Amino acid sequence: MPLSRPPVALLAALTLLSAVTACTNAAVGDPIGVAVESQKPTSTKKAPPAAPPRNKITLGVENGRQSGGTVIAGAGDAPYNYAPAVMVDGDRVRAWWCSQLSAAPPGGDDILYSEGPAVGGPFSTAVPVFSGSGGSFDAMHTCDPSLIKIGDTYFMYYTGAARDNHANGSSVGVASSKDGVSWTRENGGQALLGPAGDNIRENTYGAGQQSAVYLDGWVYLMFTDTTGLASHQNGAGQYVLRSQDPTFTKGVEALGTQGFKPVTSNNSPRTRSVVEAFSADWMWIEAAGSFAIAHETDAGTTITFWNRDFTRHPFESVVIPGPWKEGPGLLRTPQGHAVVDPRDPCGRVAIDVLRGTVEGPAGPTNIAHFGIDAVGLKGCATTSEAKALNGFAVPSPERTLDVVVGGSVMRFERRSVAERFSRGVLGSRPQGVDGLELAFTVPAGAPAVSRPDGQVGLLLDGRLWVVGSPEVATLNSSTITQVSAEKWAEYERLPDLVRR
Repeated sequence: MPLSRPPVALLAALTLLSAVTACTNAAVGDPIGVAVESQKPTSTKKAPPAAPPRNKITLGVENGRQSGGTVIAGAGDAPYNYAPAVMVDGDRVRAWWCSQLSAAPPGGDDILYSEGPAVGGPFSTAVPVFSGSGGSFDAMHTCDPSLIKIGDTYFMYYTGAARDNHANGSSVGVASSKDGVSWTRENGGQALLGPAGDNIRENTYGAGQQSAVYLDGWVYLMFTDTTGLASHQNGAGQYVLRSQDPTFTKGVEALGTQGFKPVTSNNSPRTRSVVEAFSADWMWIEAAGSFAIAHETDAGTTITFWNRDFTRHPFESVVIPGPWKEGPGLLRTPQGHAVVDPRDPCGRVAIDVLRGTVEGPAGPTNIAHFGIDAVGLKGCATTSEAKALNGFAVPSPERTLDVVVGGSVMRFERRSVAERFSRGVLGSRPQGVDGLELAFTVPAGAPAVSRPDGQVGLLLDGRLWVVGSPEVATLNSSTITQVSAEKWAEYERLPDLVRR
């Protein structure tokens, strides 16, 4: 017989029915990356003019979209479905969410998994992948998954509870996996954070509803704490910890009124909330150097933007309209970043969410897809932001094309060769590209060599850049010379910066 949704978790969901708005903390100073200009690897660098800080820029909204019905749901006796985590992982979209199946003991919240070709589906039949431990802080319930991938390892942050009556007992745990399906609890199976107990309120949910982003070696973890000092009286509030250790056992910093500061306890007083909300999700928009927090308000899913240091709202909020009953799950990359829009990677970001739309007898369910495009970002203005152009070609100062590859550029004399190694060609050169290092130049007609098995490479200043097939050499008007395997092995290699 199916079990009902935990009553206190339902209380937390019902409190969302009141409108919630973004914090309006005083904003001072917007961090601007230092950009440098380089035509050759050995040239002297100089900083281009700094872009003005973004401050409450009004974005345009286009291309509103919505699925025709439910996108993901638990099979069999699943009484509710909500709080999805949604990841673009290679050529598939993967989703994990909170439900409950009697086939997955113990009786309590379970995390289900499904995948499909696109955020709108169709998705595979859901399977349970993570359930209560039977002991410890997550004995009965595991819910609200959020996932990132670091190297070849997935980390899932989840809310755990030992019983239906939470009594401020909800806490955040973390598990790891190599495939996103089979999970191992980290931190000895203990919670990595719990409620701070700063202010005991009527809403006794505790801590949870977390969302993780991986950025420049740091895991940023945002979460609800109904006992947090800076929460609304109904318990709504979102707090941020960060650490370079994905299990948050060392080097933890908390976001407070003076920015990020080291803490000796993950449950230290919560003095700074970034948005007044429950069950929020977030992502990093690399091209705009901004966090985007998705949270529910009367109008739909509101997107609140913060700069990296949480000192300024770079953009005014935008809204994804439509029905909702529980927090949204943003479509994100494995690192928790926004998916780069190939149509306009510096000026446009597609914001897609999955969210519960119906309040069923036991809790929110009928997860559907909604989305908008936000335009007018004025992005790629700094060296850091320009890394969002990874794989794109842009005009170079020498009337050739530069292909952005991570933190550097490859300069191609032949447009056809640049197009072969790029995912798209932009009509103008964003300012931030000027600060990226020039890795090497590919002149037209550069000599090419081929080893006996047909592998081809271009010789650039005596160093070998392996390009794979003869096609690239032909496009580059390069004459191919056959060499022995021994000679091929003697060449100094240039880094294989691009994926073909």
